[in-house]
Amino acid sequence: MLSTKKGQCLEAGEAAKEERRPLRIKPKTLIISALLMIASFALLHRPISHCYHRVSHHAHKSRSANERARAVLSKTPLIDGHVDLAVLIRVMYKNQIDNDDWKHKFANGPFPGDLDIKRLREGLSGGAFWSVYSPCPQNGTDLSDENEWKAVQFTYDQIDLTNRIHDLFPNDFSPSQGITVDTAISAFRQGKLISPIGVEGLHQIGNKVSNLRRFHAMGARYITLSHNCHNKFADAALEENPMRKATPLHNGVSLDGRKLINEMNRVGLIVDLSHTSEQTMVDVLGGGEGWAGSKAPVMYSHSSAFAICPHPRNVPDHVLELVKARNSVVLVNIAPDFIACRDVGAENGLPITVPEESDLGRVVEHIMYIGDLIGYDHVGIGTDLDGIPSRPRGFEDVTKYPDVVAELLRRGVSETDAGKIVGGNILRVWRDVEKVAAEMQAAGEPALEDPDGYVHY
Repeated sequence: MLSTKKGQCLEAGEAAKEERRPLRIKPKTLIISALLMIASFALLHRPISHCYHRVSHHAHKSRSANERARAVLSKTPLIDGHVDLAVLIRVMYKNQIDNDDWKHKFANGPFPGDLDIKRLREGLSGGAFWSVYSPCPQNGTDLSDENEWKAVQFTYDQIDLTNRIHDLFPNDFSPSQGITVDTAISAFRQGKLISPIGVEGLHQIGNKVSNLRRFHAMGARYITLSHNCHNKFADAALEENPMRKATPLHNGVSLDGRKLINEMNRVGLIVDLSHTSEQTMVDVLGGGEGWAGSKAPVMYSHSSAFAICPHPRNVPDHVLELVKARNSVVLVNIAPDFIACRDVGAENGLPITVPEESDLGRVVEHIMYIGDLIGYDHVGIGTDLDGIPSRPRGFEDVTKYPDVVAELLRRGVSETDAGKIVGGNILRVWRDVEKVAAEMQAAGEPALEDPDGYVHY
């Protein structure tokens, strides 16, 4: 044993002497060794890298579209651009809401229509622009102050109703009055529904800019330039009694309308182009002659793609390009009349609805058509729930919001773009409108004043 060890030590000593001798390695040998090392690393790295990507891909795929949709809605508020709750309550309850029976039904269901607090929570709603709608005057061609005054009082009633609903449920709804993008985001983080108000037509100001400013002070953050009737300021897409494609009155935005839109920019009201004529859209988006249009980005609170459903209420491709150029947004309506229709050359200028084509998938087609054409920075969701006589299959009420997002994801829309669609885009437009208003006010832009402070009715 000892001799063996000694021999091993001697051999080691001789080997050490050999190691101390200078090595003479040929350049060719160095190159070959380096190549062998690189090849070995590549062979080792490839399976590790491949394994990592497989695991990562599998982890992403293992999350269902529904799970991914819920993740999107947990991070970004889904803000529906147009919900008609107030008019439903006026019709069904005559605005009588401060009683235990009504409060219990609205909080817990079942409640008539397309939503209640329970369903809003189930649908992961982040909030909505709560519409305060007033019917057009019976005589839509009479644009006098007197003819439109009833709409003004109707609007004040509906704004009061909406604010009272929010006051009754302060843990569920943000306040409308004084709401900004920052307070809206803060409310969402506190688990509340973002709750600005939208006024659905300039006939509702009764030709008085003072009413416009009061509506803003009471929580309105957009005003639609027209409903289904022309007004002093802009042409509508449709006229009622009977319903038909409207004959132009101003050929777009009137001179008074240009001034009023500038005041909306100054005050911080988003200009809403749903319900307006094609030329009104073009004018406001700066595509007309003699006027640059709105100084701030605009929105369509509830309109869809004309290329899929050729209805006067929808947005043609050439106008969509203007929407992109002005950094604005179209929130897609889900009403069957506006998502699934066919032009048959009817005398009234309206297409026919194709009910069998009206489903959640068609809503997604409209969203993706707009997104693919002008970019996913310019499209969102504005359902018109509680204001439409029927709903598409699969989108029966607010509980279906996550299903829309999941279907978008299944069809290849990224989670980032899905976040823009549900709320990111409208928040961006809203913030830009606030910024323009602040700049105009800081520059001393004078308020638009009514020509006559008092009208005899």
